[in-house]
Amino acid sequence: MKILFLSADEFEDLELIYPLHRLKEEGHEVYVASFKRGKITGKHGYSVEVQLTFEEVDPDEFDALVLPGGKAPERVRLNDDAVKITRKIFKDGKPVASICHGPQVLISAGVLKGRKGTSVVTIKDDVVNAGAEWTDREVVVDGNWVSSRHPGDLHAWMKEFVKLLR
Repeated sequence: MKILFLSADEFEDLELIYPLHRLKEEGHEVYVASFKRGKITGKHGYSVEVQLTFEEVDPDEFDALVLPGGKAPERVRLNDDAVKITRKIFKDGKPVASICHGPQVLISAGVLKGRKGTSVVTIKDDVVNAGAEWTDREVVVDGNWVSSRHPGDLHAWMKEFVKLLR
């Protein structure tokens, strides 16, 4: 499967790097998209290579989407192409994983109404105001959406997402 990550500088390092390698370990092709090609750097100084700009992404070419947290989602959600990619993949019923602040992109894509999920507690009200039922659990699976709260939930988040991909 081809799996797309949408992110930018100041991502939460563990929330991008751990799933990136976990999904590679499962044999999936993973691609990181951002505002420009090159490298993006996390809050704690780790960098990852960006293969595609948001404008270059054709969502029909991808089988799943990962939205890591940190400060990056707040920037990503301001890019129209990133929001359109997210909306298309989500509405097509393809697997989507978000953690921490990742649901901010889903909120901007307008896809959370009637859904159940979780996030970092600081954006709980945003998730609820977007029409979702928020739950304080390490992982919530609702159809094609797998969500978690923070790096402490990474094990449960990827366990459920990998199951969904199979």
